[in-house]
Amino acid sequence: MGSKGKGGRMRFPQPAGGSMMKQVQQLQVQMMQAQEQLGQETVTVSVGGGAVAVVMTGQQEVRSVTISPDAANPEDVEMLQDLIMAAVNEAVAKSREMAEQKMAPLTGALNLPGLM
Repeated sequence: MGSKGKGGRMRFPQPAGGSMMKQVQQLQVQMMQAQEQLGQETVTVSVGGGAVAVVMTGQQEVRSVTISPDAANPEDVEMLQDLIMAAVNEAVAKSREMAEQKMAPLTGALNLPGLM
């Protein structure tokens, strides 16, 4: 039983000023650019009075770890391990904070009426 006539498909109004798909595509491009920038930006964390320093990107990639010769005491390896762990954890936290700040304007756009 085929139905012919008017009203077969529902039509939804498009947002003024352009299509929703175009807005989503623009947002995707902006998010990709922000991710690329985060891969280039770094945070540097130093702990133990400069005994251990970690440089990390906004994508949580460790770029370098620097250990002071004074911190490399073979009789106190546990302290060095703790310093490295503290430096990496702090670098991850700062890197995430940087990423959240960079992405906040874009993720906020996802909540705009008419976009999603």
